[in-house]
Amino acid sequence: MILVTGGAGFIGSHTCVELLDAGYEIAIIDNFCNSRPEVLDKIRTITKKDFKFYEADLLCREKVEQIFEENKIDAVIHFAGLKAVGESVSMPLEYYNNNITSTLILCQTMAKYGCKKIVFSSSATVYGDPASVPIKEDFPLHTTNPYGATKHMIERILTDLYVSDNEWSIALLRYFNPIGAHESGLIGENPNGIPNNLVPYIARVAVGKLECLSVFGDDYNTPDGTGVRDYIHVVDLSLGHIKAVEKVMATTGAHAYNLGTGTGYSVLDVVKAYEKASGKKVNYKIVDRRPGDIAMCYADPEKSKRELGWEAKFDLERMCKDSWNFTINNM
Repeated sequence: MILVTGGAGFIGSHTCVELLDAGYEIAIIDNFCNSRPEVLDKIRTITKKDFKFYEADLLCREKVEQIFEENKIDAVIHFAGLKAVGESVSMPLEYYNNNITSTLILCQTMAKYGCKKIVFSSSATVYGDPASVPIKEDFPLHTTNPYGATKHMIERILTDLYVSDNEWSIALLRYFNPIGAHESGLIGENPNGIPNNLVPYIARVAVGKLECLSVFGDDYNTPDGTGVRDYIHVVDLSLGHIKAVEKVMATTGAHAYNLGTGTGYSVLDVVKAYEKASGKKVNYKIVDRRPGDIAMCYADPEKSKRELGWEAKFDLERMCKDSWNFTINNM
């Protein structure tokens, strides 16, 4: 059985679908701080399969131990965590406490119950403002905000854990910018409150729920002055987790992998692609740069292709089309 922490969230829910479709048994733990209970039924609807669910916080050691007591957990995919860059700058203590302490409790419990295989949801933010692009896994790590710092610290904790005990098998998955939705239109990115990420914000502007997109800076050293990112379809990203689970189940070690397409798109590229996919005008205004943001960030995904046998398949047009399909079905 695979334990999925944060399995009702955006990436977690799509990965649960792919795990179930691939024949894995799963258990999900989620506290719904940035997800919704109805997502669980949608996972069941898509896959026509059931799974165990625990509504709990990873900071509650007793609940985490209960899950391992009641189930034979073979591996863990660890998504759970606070994840907004801007919010982390204004609430650093909450981010450090939540993301790091919960991971320590999880790993201590895993060790206690003899489960030493984990796939960790890391982030391209661990590279900070890279000296060059595309970014390779062996680039220096340097973060520019507390959110990224928690990911970097957890990577270090997990790597040190493997050094201390070579029975551990750890995959550190450095995501670039996941967007899109499941083709069914049933699950997608639908954060609680005002979205922090670009595409759900664009979606709410396109559907008329929000008036205008704020574009943070148009004076970066990029083709159109707006920030450039590597956007990856969430289903491609989820399939990367299946490959990572196969890897950790078969080997030991601690390895980092970029999950990205290798192509960078600017904020305005995404706005145009979304307008094309939706047939709607997306109003935007240029505002000041956001603290902690960088100009350009896209992956060299070659190591994932070579060692995991994984590569992204979907293009930006498909990402926006699936996102819009989810938006009109759910808003």
